[in-house]
Amino acid sequence: MKRVLYYFLIVPSLIFGQVKDADSLSVKADLSLTGFMQAGNVETVIFRASSNVSFKPWEKGLFETKNSYVYQEFGKEKADEDILSLNFLRFTPERKISPLVLAFVSTNFRREIDLRYLFGAGATFQIFKKEKNFLKFALTCEYENTDFKKSTFNQMEYNGNNSIDALRGTLWVQGEYHLFKKKVIVKHESFFQPSLEESDNYRWRADVSLEFPLWKFLNFKINYLDTFESVVIQGQKQDDSVLTFGFKLKNYL
Repeated sequence: MKRVLYYFLIVPSLIFGQVKDADSLSVKADLSLTGFMQAGNVETVIFRASSNVSFKPWEKGLFETKNSYVYQEFGKEKADEDILSLNFLRFTPERKISPLVLAFVSTNFRREIDLRYLFGAGATFQIFKKEKNFLKFALTCEYENTDFKKSTFNQMEYNGNNSIDALRGTLWVQGEYHLFKKKVIVKHESFFQPSLEESDNYRWRADVSLEFPLWKFLNFKINYLDTFESVVIQGQKQDDSVLTFGFKLKNYL
């Protein structure tokens, strides 16, 4: 856990490098630290760190990396440790329709996933954009491989395989809205990933947040994360959700 925290805490060096409007920055970065803790008869610790960094490797290109870490502990016993890295290379992102390639890597303690990697390509469609408010979606196609620690699943046809491959299609939806004279910021980012070969193999992830600006560098943040996987190791629940509270540091206005 300490090494993961060190990785995420590197981001503030980027965050405070300069502060200006997001559209004029050569490097745009933010870091969110949220969590929940309960002590007494029931001891619970939930911690989530997430960072976003984007920059232009050339004039009409944009690279984005979105990394998150979730740790949960109940009664001083680790219940979950989840690492996710989403990476996008966008071409002509200022246009209403723009191509992209993507790759992501993840691990998950509770779901007993040693390693999952995915890579693919597609296109982003800008629905609307006005000042800092926007709504967009993307359609992509990916190859995925997941290595599990066990080989017995809730769906019998996958039993006996520690590694499961899939060809997926993904619908991504992302939006941001500044309300009440920019005193409240609503953000959402979600995806739905069905297998293109097996109808019973699909997943989704929904990440919704409310932010309340406290200072030009700092927002108070409420974050709700919900994930679902149809194929899980036998005995596990398919759905997970976590609600956390904390702060977001950023290098843009």
